[in-house]
Amino acid sequence: QMVGPACSIARALQPAMVVIEDVDLIAEDRSLFPGGNPMLFQLLNEMDGLAEDADVLFVLTTNRADLLEPALAARPGRVDLAVQIPVPDAEGRHALLALYRGGLSLPNDGLDGIIHRTEGVTASFIKELLRRAAVTAARRDADDAAALHVTRDDLTDALDELFDTANAMTRVALGGGTAHHTDGTASDGLTVPRPAAAPTTARPDIGISSQ
Repeated sequence: QMVGPACSIARALQPAMVVIEDVDLIAEDRSLFPGGNPMLFQLLNEMDGLAEDADVLFVLTTNRADLLEPALAARPGRVDLAVQIPVPDAEGRHALLALYRGGLSLPNDGLDGIIHRTEGVTASFIKELLRRAAVTAARRDADDAAALHVTRDDLTDALDELFDTANAMTRVALGGGTAHHTDGTASDGLTVPRPAAAPTTARPDIGISSQ
């Protein structure tokens, strides 16, 4: 319902950028849901209604580019550039741990095993991993008013919990990959629960922009 007002403000303040996150929620392929979403038609009208000299950029993000309405994603002139953002590599996962740690105290070493086991996960998964490890540390050090000290064991326990088959839906929602071997042992020598099904592969974010 805010697509129209947002675009009106963008036109009034141009140059401007309109960012619509998870655009697949309003712009799913109409063949999947007969009738379509009224917000999809409003978005298409707003994008088509811009004057040729309008300085307004649309940035649309999605994890499910395969579900997007072709009239939006495949029509020339609406989407000028599609950028795929892959899941973070090992260096990126190190950086995400540093970014999301906040005031947490993490171990100075021993993180290589955690980094290896989180191959294929998204930034959201790393954030949830730290949150769960912090909860464990807070319960253990409830009487310590100083900064939380998250140990390698805290991270390992949190990762085991996320990789447990009982949390499969949570792992999918967070974009969690797995680094399990067929014998159920991770490369860092830690024993982890063996998945009941094939490992979940995270879908990369897709950034789509149109002007």
